[in-house]
Amino acid sequence: DAIKNYRTKTLALQSPVGESRVALDELERIQQAVRECDSREGAPTVAHVCKFAPTTRASVNDPELPALQSGEDPSTNNNMLLGIARVLSGNLRTEDVDYHMFGPRYCESEGHGVPTQRIRCYLLMGAEFVKVDSVPAGHICAIYNLEELHLKTVTLCDRRNCMPLRGFEFGLQPLVKVNVEAVSAADTHALERGLLKLSLADSSVEVTATAKGERILACLGEIHLEQAILELQNTYCERVVKMRVSDPITAFCETTDWFTNEGDFESFLDDKRPPLRQATIPPYCDEEGLAYANRGRCRTLLSGRGAAISMRAIPLPRKVYDCLRNKHVVEGSEDELIAVAKALRCFEDESLTQPESALGVLLKSLDDIDDNGNALIECSLLSTGYSVKSVKSTNGEVYMTRKDQKKENDDDFKENSIEGLQEYQSTRKMIRKGLIIANDDHDAVSFSADSVALEKWSHDMRGSALAGFQLAMRAGPLCEEPVRGVAVVLEACEIAVDENGKVAKEITGGMTVAALRQGIRCCLLTRPARLVEGHLRLTLHSSLSGLGSLHAVLSKRRGKVITDDMVDGTDLIQVTATIPQAESFGLAPELLKKSSGEVTAPELVFSHFDFLDEDPFWVPQTQEEREDFGSNLETGDSSTGLNNTALKYIRMVRNRKGLLVDSSKIVVAAEKQRTLSRKK
Repeated sequence: DAIKNYRTKTLALQSPVGESRVALDELERIQQAVRECDSREGAPTVAHVCKFAPTTRASVNDPELPALQSGEDPSTNNNMLLGIARVLSGNLRTEDVDYHMFGPRYCESEGHGVPTQRIRCYLLMGAEFVKVDSVPAGHICAIYNLEELHLKTVTLCDRRNCMPLRGFEFGLQPLVKVNVEAVSAADTHALERGLLKLSLADSSVEVTATAKGERILACLGEIHLEQAILELQNTYCERVVKMRVSDPITAFCETTDWFTNEGDFESFLDDKRPPLRQATIPPYCDEEGLAYANRGRCRTLLSGRGAAISMRAIPLPRKVYDCLRNKHVVEGSEDELIAVAKALRCFEDESLTQPESALGVLLKSLDDIDDNGNALIECSLLSTGYSVKSVKSTNGEVYMTRKDQKKENDDDFKENSIEGLQEYQSTRKMIRKGLIIANDDHDAVSFSADSVALEKWSHDMRGSALAGFQLAMRAGPLCEEPVRGVAVVLEACEIAVDENGKVAKEITGGMTVAALRQGIRCCLLTRPARLVEGHLRLTLHSSLSGLGSLHAVLSKRRGKVITDDMVDGTDLIQVTATIPQAESFGLAPELLKKSSGEVTAPELVFSHFDFLDEDPFWVPQTQEEREDFGSNLETGDSSTGLNNTALKYIRMVRNRKGLLVDSSKIVVAAEKQRTLSRKK
C-alpha cells in the first residue's frame, strides 16, 4: 500500500491555477488517460523524462541521426545525452508530432511559455540504443533532442492544456560546493556547456551562476565531486579545457547575541559604555553611518537628510520565531518569549508578563517574517503615528546629532533654537515606551501637525522599509553572508517639511531601501557578533579498538557523538554524531588513517544550523585573562593573536569574496623604509 500511494502521488499531474473551463476539462481527460495507462489510438500522449543518460554516437543505432554541425570535431564531440522516459499514456512517436515540453516549475498563471519540438525515440537494448517509430504506453524508452531544454525532468504531451508531473523528492541537498573556471577565457563557453550537460546527466549535481560571475558546482560529497570533475573534463566538455577548481565553499550565516543587561529596558537604554571592539577596528569601522549607531540602535539618515528612521536589532531565538510563524506558543518557548518581551518592553509592569500576552503583542506589531529566522517588527507607536514627527526646517533637513552640540564661547546658544531638536527629543521620549501605547499622553503626538509625515510614512516609505529589511538580511556586515535569527524593530521616523506643511525634499523608495539596509548593518555591528554554521550528521561503524582514534578525530574537529549502539550479531558499534560542515572536509581519509581501517567511511547528511558561541573580536582585557591567554599580538594590524575559530572563518570568507581582511598588513610609505641588514 505504501508503494502504491507513493506511486500515485508521484505519477500525478500538478494542479493548474486560474485555468479556463475548457482547459480544465481537457486536463481531466489527460489525467484519466494517465491513470488508466490508455494506449488506444487517439488517446492523449504523455511521457515523463526522469533522468538523462550519457552515451556516444557509436552506441546509437540510427542511420538518420542528425550529423554533427560543420566545424565540430567528431573525436571530441562524440558524446550525447538521451532522456530516459516512461510513456504514461498514448503512443510516443518519432519525428511525427510536435510535443509540448513542460518543465517541473511550469506555471500557466505566471505566463511561462511552453516550447514545442520533435523527438526521436530509441529502445534500450543493453548498451545500445535502437531507433523505433513509436513506443506505446507502459514502456520505457530513450529520447533524443531534449538536451537544449536544460531541464532535469520534462513532461511531454501532445496537448497544450497539460501540466508537469510532481516528480520525486529525495530530500538530499549538495554538501560540497566549489567554484569552477577555465584557465583560458576562450574556453569559458565550452566549460559552461559542459557544466550544463553534467547537471543534466547527474541529477545530484547542481550548477549555479552567481552575480559575480562564479560558476558554482555543488555535489553530495568529496568523492562525488572528484568524479564529477573527472567526467566534466573527459566526457562533457566539447574539447580539452584546463580549469581551476577552488577550495570547498562553506556557507555561514551571521547573527547577534544578547548584551548582559539587555533585559532591563531602562538601564540598557541609558547605558553609555564605549562601543564594542569590532566598531573601532578596520574594515568594520568604515561602515557608512556607524557614527549614528550604538549598542544595537541606529538613527539612519536618508540621502539628502530629508528624513531619519530610528531602529533597533535584537536576537530572535528559534523557538520565538516558531511561535511567530505558527501564531501560538510553542512548548519550551515560554522563557525566551518573556525575555524578548522584556527587552522590547511590551508591558508597563514586567512582573505581569505572560507568554501568551507577549506573543499577542509581537504578532500585532509583526510586519514580515522570512525563512531564515528573521522578523521585521514595527513599533505600535510608529504605526499609529505617535513616533512619526514632521520637522519644520528652512533647509529641508532633519536634526543631526553631534558629539559636541554646544559651541564654546557662545552665550546666545540655545538648544531649542536648533531646527528639529524638539522633534528629535520627542521621538527619544516615545522610544522609551517600547511597544507600549500610552493613550493618556496628550503630548505624544499632534496629528494635525504630523499628518503629512504620517501619510508619507504609511503610503510611501513603509513598503520600501520592508524591501530594505529583506535586502539587509541577504548579506550581513561581517562577511556578507546571510543574516539569521535577528529581529529588527522600527521605532521612530522624522520627516522634514517646509513652511507650507509639505514634504521638503523628495523621498523615493530607493532612498528608503538604502537607508534601512545601512541602518540594520550598523545595528548589527554595534552588537555582539556571532556566526551560525551548518552541521552535518555522520553515521559510521567502528570496532572497539577504533573508538579511541574516532573520538580523538571528532573532538579535534568539534564533533559531538549523539548515539553509539552495538550492531546485533557483530562486534561493531554504530556511531551517530554531528560535525560542523567547515570541519568535515578530509574527514574520511583522516579517520581511515588514524584508525588503521577500524572505522568505516562516514555517511554525511546535512542536519541543522547551530550557533557558534564564540566572540570573533574578543581580546584579553584583565590581568587574569592576559596571564591565561597572553597579551594581544601587535603586528601593525588588527589581529587578535589568539586561536579564534569564528575570526578564522570570517577571514576565510572575506578572502574568498575579495573583501578587505583585518589581518592584511598595509605598509604606509614603504619606499621610506630600509632594512638593517643588507646582502653584500
